Amino acid sequence: MPYTPEYDKLMQEVFGNKIGNNSMVMTPVSGSDLNNVSIGDNVFINSGTLFMATGGITIEDDTILAANVQLITNNHDLRQHNIITCKPVHLKKNCWIGAGVTILPGVTIGENSVIGAGSVVTKDVEDNVLAVGNPAKIYRF
Repeated sequence: MPYTPEYDKLMQEVFGNKIGNNSMVMTPVSGSDLNNVSIGDNVFINSGTLFMATGGITIEDDTILAANVQLITNNHDLRQHNIITCKPVHLKKNCWIGAGVTILPGVTIGENSVIGAGSVVTKDVEDNVLAVGNPAKIYRF
């Protein structure tokens, strides 16, 4: 049950003791190599998140992930499909990632940035912007 010491202990085990203070990961979660995920302080991750974390995922302090976010760090080589390539995903401080967002390998989301629901982020997003769409387009706010 969330918000219990037992739940907190289980999440620390699942994520290799890399969850910061006052952070919450709601179940269900799925993915691979969850020990390659680092979660900062005061982070909220809603249910249905997919962590394909072979390449490493960093989620900094005060970030919010809405339901059904996909953080993808791995891909298949275009010519040799049995070869997996990996690049890290980095969410900087105070990001808000909307419901159903997909963030692809190698992407960094800048501090205080917002990614609109349903967006597919294929390249870095700078600090203090809104990104929306497929592929995500950057807007100032």
